[in-house]
Amino acid sequence: MVWQGGVTVATGATRIHMDHARGIQAFGASHGSHAPAMGTRVVVSAPGRCGIVGNPTDMYGGSVVSCSVPMRAWVRVEPSDRLILEADDGAVEIRTAADLVHAGTHTDILRAAIRHLGLASLRAHVTCWSELPFGAGMSGSTAMMVAAVRALSTFTGEVHGAYDLAELARDAEFRSLGVTCGFQDHYMATFGGVNSMDFRDKEFDRPPDSLVFATVEPLGAALGHLARLPFVLANTGVAHHSGAVHRPIRERWLEGDLEVRSAYVRIGEIAREGKRALLVGAWERLGALMNENHDIQRRLGGSGPSNEALISAALGAGALGAKLAGAGQGGTIIALHPDPDRLGDALMAAGARRLFTPTPVEGVRYERADG
Repeated sequence: MVWQGGVTVATGATRIHMDHARGIQAFGASHGSHAPAMGTRVVVSAPGRCGIVGNPTDMYGGSVVSCSVPMRAWVRVEPSDRLILEADDGAVEIRTAADLVHAGTHTDILRAAIRHLGLASLRAHVTCWSELPFGAGMSGSTAMMVAAVRALSTFTGEVHGAYDLAELARDAEFRSLGVTCGFQDHYMATFGGVNSMDFRDKEFDRPPDSLVFATVEPLGAALGHLARLPFVLANTGVAHHSGAVHRPIRERWLEGDLEVRSAYVRIGEIAREGKRALLVGAWERLGALMNENHDIQRRLGGSGPSNEALISAALGAGALGAKLAGAGQGGTIIALHPDPDRLGDALMAAGARRLFTPTPVEGVRYERADG
């Protein structure tokens, strides 16, 4: 097998990677010991995440229990005499604000962040790269957006607290990138760790300065007795666009569809009960809640054949619960099992492309300037 930043690529017998050195503790949003000086080289990274229970009610004033994953997205901003954006699919010079429109490349996240922050006249070389696969249901694009907003703001001398950063990055993804998204991903990329988050009283389309902040309750310290969390993430190999999955259900909710409205009230309740089950180690109860969460989302049309195949395989191999880790129609599932390594073998045999380990790691952080 080949390890890739916490990713297991099958080349034979399969195991699940766990960064034991990081343990189970959540570190929270890191501002770094010293923020780089304005106008100097800035390197920022942010982690992906997986929804344990409660998703996707972060879009509907609900609650979610979520954990980070050890893979990260990175953005580097360094001085230049012009504005250059660079990703794995190439570099481009931005000469005017008109050049910041969507181009169908990975620089679109950088373009949206720059537009949203009003930095069209910026002189800098902005580069992004990621350990997170895009379209895999682990919030790779949002991690990149959070890292971009932090890096660009720091480079230009703006200071944002953790909650402000999460809200600003979400607003950039929603309004400037045009993604139908909730709030979970941006808070998780900012705070990292394993958290219970309450999004009640947050309205989907209001600007961030008129919104209440989410309530973020870190659970890492209370779970510190565990050698690892008993979950496995299995990627279907089918890339998806989360906004496209969420949009039809969102439209039904806006139209007052009682099935959708009552379903997401219930999933919010499931998350709040799931927090207790996780904290006290009531694994059978947590598994049942995960299954109920998924059953509701499946009935609303939020799953997909590739997801159902891996979920069925997980449950058939003894998983106590299995559900979508993010949006459906591909991406990644999360399964709860007392022996995650053994379950990983069964999932690879059932067609999973890659396995990942939920690991509470730091949220957005400054990296070494020579990184």
